[in-house]
Amino acid sequence: MPLTSVSTTVDETNEGRVDIIVRELSETSRSQARGMIDHGCVMINGSPCKSVGTTVKPGDLVAVRYDKHQRYREKKRQWDDRTFEIVFEDEHIIVVNKSAGTLTVPTDRGEPNSLVDRVSIYLSYSKSKKEAFVVHRLDRETSGLLVFGKHEPIADLLIEQFKDRRPTRVFHAIVAGNVSEDEGTFESHLATGSNLDRYETRPGKDTDQAITHYKVVRRLAERESSHGEETTLIEAQLETSKRNQVRVQFANAGHPVLGDPRYKPKEATHARWHRKRMALHASTLGFFHPVSGEPVNFDTPLPSAMEKFVAGARGRSDRKA
Repeated sequence: MPLTSVSTTVDETNEGRVDIIVRELSETSRSQARGMIDHGCVMINGSPCKSVGTTVKPGDLVAVRYDKHQRYREKKRQWDDRTFEIVFEDEHIIVVNKSAGTLTVPTDRGEPNSLVDRVSIYLSYSKSKKEAFVVHRLDRETSGLLVFGKHEPIADLLIEQFKDRRPTRVFHAIVAGNVSEDEGTFESHLATGSNLDRYETRPGKDTDQAITHYKVVRRLAERESSHGEETTLIEAQLETSKRNQVRVQFANAGHPVLGDPRYKPKEATHARWHRKRMALHASTLGFFHPVSGEPVNFDTPLPSAMEKFVAGARGRSDRKA
């Protein structure tokens, strides 16, 4: 039987998930379209499409060559997505480990491939056919734990916990300089400037109270430097969950997070930190399950970029995280 060939050049009206374009081109079901991708029937700009989760942008050429009379079954797979890893999932919530470089939600510019979009795509392929509802956020260049509700009422219950300061949120960061105190607390009020930067100011009706408790985990100096370019691995527990609070408070204390492009960026550089991401990771997340009411707690290790940096430095003192 001759094979059918169809193709299209993506424009602003149909950019996004390639499986939707394949379905429209072949005039078939979603499962058949995903099966075609799995069986090598789909090319993007002349190269095989390897994932049903692939997205395309204006200018991309999508070509499909298939047998109209064949049933293309989607291959069983474990979900693989560079933007997140699944840490926990049940019928009500999903907890993920976000990769650095991923927006939690799109900005007003409507960027594709935000975390909420990617998690929603994953859920749309599962038997639950549910959607991810945002509860809280992480900055684009910060990695770590986030929880999403699978139903809007569930997300609302979790949001109320965050408003009441009930969840446990612990971050690890590598900051510039030697943090002299073994532990301490930052308490300040944050406002937002016209450029969306956050800054500390006096309390007012348009400010947010921000409280961060920190501990020094390890003070670091360079092994091959006589004068030592010192940094500090810290653990920060958030009493409040305000945008950029760890970054702003440590920067104002003279210890910006390595790789921070916004708050004291000149001081946030280091000869061995070559990553575009920040050395900031949301390592622990705890809350009460919105349905059972039971406490749940999740932990993730330091990402490899931070682990390698710490391993390459000389420790001056240690504390357990």
